[in-house]
Amino acid sequence: MSTADAQRLADDADLDLVLVQANAKPPVAKIMNYGKFKFEAQKKQREQRKNQKVVNIKEIRLSPTIDVNDFNTKKNNAIKFLNKGNKVKVSIRFRGRAITHKEIGREVMNRMAMDLEEIAKVESRAKMEGRSMFMVLAPKETK
Repeated sequence: MSTADAQRLADDADLDLVLVQANAKPPVAKIMNYGKFKFEAQKKQREQRKNQKVVNIKEIRLSPTIDVNDFNTKKNNAIKFLNKGNKVKVSIRFRGRAITHKEIGREVMNRMAMDLEEIAKVESRAKMEGRSMFMVLAPKETK
């Protein structure tokens, strides 16, 4: 139907004529209450924003020669972060000659992963970048 006829029908019904697909041949229009449509769209968008979960990455720094009590403190902090739903980036910074003993740092990382395996899964394995070694732990999904 012509645009004028469609506009007249929309005016008679006290509604709006909204162009749905302008590129189609012929263009497609719809008669609707545009204000109500916009309100519903905003309401749906607000609801989606409310239900989304923001995941932060928290970092825990270890050293290759970390003592047991310091390790347990860092582990407890990691548990706290994981229980809140955040990811944990575990990093070890090698200083001086410690870089020659990367296996010691890898053992510390593996010990952290093993201690946290009940509540966390390893998202990325320990890997070297320059003088640092990184590993990312993500919380396990709860049912």
